[in-house]
Amino acid sequence: MEAVSRRRGGGIFESLYKVVMRRNSVYVTFVIAGAFLGERAVDYGVHKLWEANNVGTFTLFCEAYLF
Repeated sequence: MEAVSRRRGGGIFESLYKVVMRRNSVYVTFVIAGAFLGERAVDYGVHKLWEANNVGTFTLFCEAYLF
């Protein structure tokens, strides 16, 4: 049964891959969305590390630029 489905063009992942790679606009959308989500994930992680490392500290350097 699997051999028959493989001869017909693959499964759902291969079909999605063909749709994404065939249409340039879909491919570009996936790349831009992935870059945006990746940047957000890195920013979130860096922010969490920054907050964890600076618990209980008070710096005037950051607040000097607020005014």
